[in-house]
Amino acid sequence: MIRERMRNIRLLLLDVDGVLTDGRIIYDHNGVETKQFHVRDGHGLKLLQRAGIQVGIITGRQSEVVALRARELGIELVFQGAKNKLEPFRRILQQTGLRPEQVAYAGDDLIDLPVLRQVGCAFTVADAVEELFPYVDYVTRRPGGAGAVREICDLLLKQSGCWGEVTARYFAEVAE
Repeated sequence: MIRERMRNIRLLLLDVDGVLTDGRIIYDHNGVETKQFHVRDGHGLKLLQRAGIQVGIITGRQSEVVALRARELGIELVFQGAKNKLEPFRRILQQTGLRPEQVAYAGDDLIDLPVLRQVGCAFTVADAVEELFPYVDYVTRRPGGAGAVREICDLLLKQSGCWGEVTARYFAEVAE
């Protein structure tokens, strides 16, 4: 079942707009793009990395803001401007040596469907286009950009048995 498949995940791939963000693209009067990222999503991704689960990004748009956020989080697998997301997905498999069943993917729109149908665990966010729902294993309670990625990270960590190990230091400080 899904819990067993989650235990085998070694890489979480994410779309950006609508998953790591709320999907809005904001330009200032100089045409400079800004995006908002939820801090808890970032912390969840760092927890995954501590557990030995890699993180990557496949996004259809090109944005320096995404490159900056990826660097900040230590995400090296970043593919921007991907109009066909299966192409970078296949390159990532070759680069990492992973099999599709060892990969989870979170997307929110039709462009994500081809990858969602290939991976071991398919996720979408609460406010995704409803056409994705029949093709995913899990729909988050939270919308994109509002902690949905953290929800996915926590679920993967708990199902893989790594939750206690990667969060122990936080609970130890409380116990002292």
